[in-house]
Amino acid sequence: MKLASFQTAGARPSFGVLQTDGSLIDLGCAEVPTLRAALEQWGLSGIAARASALKPSVKAGSFKWLPPVTNPDKILCVGLNYRQHAQEAGMAIPTYPSTFVRFADSQVGHETPTIAPRCSGMYDFEAELAVVIGQGGRNIAEAEAMSHVAGYACFAENSVRDYQRHAAQATPGKNFESSGAFGPWLTTPDEIADLSKVEVIGRLNGEVMQREPLSNLIFSIAQIIAYTSQYARLLPGDVIVTGTPAGVGMARKPPRWLQPGDVFEVDITGVGVLRNPVALEKEGAK
Repeated sequence: MKLASFQTAGARPSFGVLQTDGSLIDLGCAEVPTLRAALEQWGLSGIAARASALKPSVKAGSFKWLPPVTNPDKILCVGLNYRQHAQEAGMAIPTYPSTFVRFADSQVGHETPTIAPRCSGMYDFEAELAVVIGQGGRNIAEAEAMSHVAGYACFAENSVRDYQRHAAQATPGKNFESSGAFGPWLTTPDEIADLSKVEVIGRLNGEVMQREPLSNLIFSIAQIIAYTSQYARLLPGDVIVTGTPAGVGMARKPPRWLQPGDVFEVDITGVGVLRNPVALEKEGAK
């Protein structure tokens, strides 16, 4: 299945199952208004069962894409999880997953502009795979970790580099409002035959800037889930972002920063293509 969150004109946000023709089966209701709530209350099997009893009611092109999980309890991002990226950043290969937090309002959905802040000229692109938790827990064993996954999505974990380096913590450079993107949808694990063959591709204005298989991750998805669940209780709808390949803008000579009018795409094999134009922050934005 491909699960999406969306909004039509004048209506409340909702979620549903994407069809091959681009239409949606709307599953939102007063009791279960979000995909996070559906994962908590129905699980993937319950979502599939409800969708099978309904027909598409939202036409292709009639809605705005929202981040697949609009209200996650946690968004946890892993930095330096590809060796070549750690090397280009001049950082040591980490011994444990290097994790930081993103806020939900720092992401937009597919086709919505990401915002280049006026206070910085160092707005960088990062293509990544996001993992959404379906079954929560603490102290999850690595051997059982993949059974806790609800699905995968594309994530543009874009960074404001100078703010990222103001101090030892990366938080400021990772959380500018609407600076990143998440989507277009959540692809369930049954649709991906072999994760090791999945490639993460970052494309700027049609030019491939980043390209690397998930098999090159320093810490696998299962290792990240197991480690994270030691210190945090994972909940359905939580998002774990697995790291970006080499080729980011800051490492290029000269650096290649995102500019208003650019289009950045995250293309992940079997998962989808997330596409977002870049817009300049409005003058005097509050």
